[in-house]
Amino acid sequence: MLAPGSRIEKLKMKTLNTILVLTLGILSTSEVWSAETVCFESIKGRTEIVQSQNEEGAPNVECSDTTGAVLWWGDPFTGTTPMGEMNVDADYSNAEAVVRPREEKVLLLPLCSINCHEGTFPPPPADKNPRELWMHTEIVSSLQLQHGRGGMWCLDCHHPTQRNKLIDNFGNQISLNQPQKLCGKCHGPIFRDWRDGIHGKRIGEWASDGKKRWFVCTECHDPHDIQQGTRNSGFAQIQPELAPKLPKGMTEATH
Repeated sequence: MLAPGSRIEKLKMKTLNTILVLTLGILSTSEVWSAETVCFESIKGRTEIVQSQNEEGAPNVECSDTTGAVLWWGDPFTGTTPMGEMNVDADYSNAEAVVRPREEKVLLLPLCSINCHEGTFPPPPADKNPRELWMHTEIVSSLQLQHGRGGMWCLDCHHPTQRNKLIDNFGNQISLNQPQKLCGKCHGPIFRDWRDGIHGKRIGEWASDGKKRWFVCTECHDPHDIQQGTRNSGFAQIQPELAPKLPKGMTEATH
């Protein structure tokens, strides 16, 4: 029998409370998902969006029953926020640019901080030399990071003390909603093309000064496995839709 108030007893209760919170969260989430249609925009498992309807009854997205991907957008601005101020002149300087927030993907960080790190973020390591991580292995193998071909490690991109932020060349924090500021540190030509609208994806109004949703880097590229294994390609293949059936009486589609 453990003495009431002992360190082990407190740790035991703390662990049980954590399990209870996570279990209730999973159960409540599964109840919601069971009644919703969910598909992905660019990367399966990373860019999911819930199908909904606007006041006119039109869907925000149409989901594919074959691939689970978005077929088309009825409302490209669902759940978006303004891109924000940037210190570079680009195409979005003359138009209303919005992005889908990414920071909501890390809402568990405060919970992890309280239950695993005694209420604080992990302390910064003594140096940036790669070391084996005991956590987050489902996201990346720290000693086999497929980005930079062995020339990078976690803290080249993530802030050393505020782990839910990225970092620029001067040590300033970068929001996860603005990963292009980080990627542009190394990928200058691609960043320039993205700003000019000839790399990446945009949806929204056709007018050059109209409102558009910009897809940011991490919506199409997985920064922890940028080479996609043996494919050596920065963009994951998306399963294509089946070819449409030919109209009755047609035998080929060279028309």
